[in-house]
Amino acid sequence: MSNRKLIFVVDDDPGTLRSLKRLLREHGYDSLLFQTAKAFQAHGDFRRAICVVLDIQLNGESGIEVRHRLSESGVSLPVIYITANDSDAVRTAALESGCIAFLRKPFPAKALLEPIDRVAAGLG
Repeated sequence: MSNRKLIFVVDDDPGTLRSLKRLLREHGYDSLLFQTAKAFQAHGDFRRAICVVLDIQLNGESGIEVRHRLSESGVSLPVIYITANDSDAVRTAALESGCIAFLRKPFPAKALLEPIDRVAAGLG
């Protein structure tokens, strides 16, 4: 697995994980999938990935809170939030947490790939 093209994907929906893995692979990216925030945070080796695609609602856990905990522990991995439950408050909290993109499910592939390509190119 190439370290330069690895994307972490955290979502509690197995169908979303499979779809994103397939999409990323089709565009030259490897992915490491996590179905829970706990599994993601326990992984520990965040330096390997170029970014994380992080669901905002993870079985009662907040993806935004996960992002804050990572930041507090010194992890500065770029974050792309995805959510099926968009609201002004959630969007504001996500943007204030420092994400590089906020996408409402379902989203076009291009909306996800553009920020990933920018980060991969060192522009994100």
